[in-house]
Amino acid sequence: MDCASAHAAWFNRLREGAPVLETARLTLRVPAIEDFERFAEMFADPATHHIGGPLTRGDAWRRFLQMPGAWFTQGFGMFSIIETSSGLFVGQAGPWKPDGWPGTEVGYALHPQGRGKGYTVEACTAAIDFAFDVLGWEEVIQSIDAANISSQKVAERLGATNRGLGIFQPPHDTLKINIWGQSREEWMARRNPTS
Repeated sequence: MDCASAHAAWFNRLREGAPVLETARLTLRVPAIEDFERFAEMFADPATHHIGGPLTRGDAWRRFLQMPGAWFTQGFGMFSIIETSSGLFVGQAGPWKPDGWPGTEVGYALHPQGRGKGYTVEACTAAIDFAFDVLGWEEVIQSIDAANISSQKVAERLGATNRGLGIFQPPHDTLKINIWGQSREEWMARRNPTS
């Protein structure tokens, strides 16, 4: 078996045990190499300036590798969001907790072709359910640039409230972010209002 075949076989074994979440319109799965081209397009977009973009292709590659690395080392990370009807990568969403992060986050980023369709709320709802039900988290946050009004509206639609200013570790400690969040109990009460 050549090196490329051995790598593909190893990666397929890794993905076989990974969770896949399905919603009405989306499939959320562990990132795969075939997602990179559209990931690079997503982070080349000027609209990603609130989350560290826009990025060059090389910087996008390094950022892309964070999520498979998180899945491999922590057992969770952001999922690739796949539009089920087309098979296209339309973004990423899911649990995210780097060392020193201000909390257990469900973050997201959408490709320009995935925006304005309600995909963020749909994907994050599945990811938050996963974080509470599978990972056993007690709260979920979103760390949102104070000027990012559209993400604040997403957080509100997800049921989060603004808990005030947050701080990242250096070198990102100068960023002005607000921590939006909710507890497991708040999420469950909102998801099951009659129970």
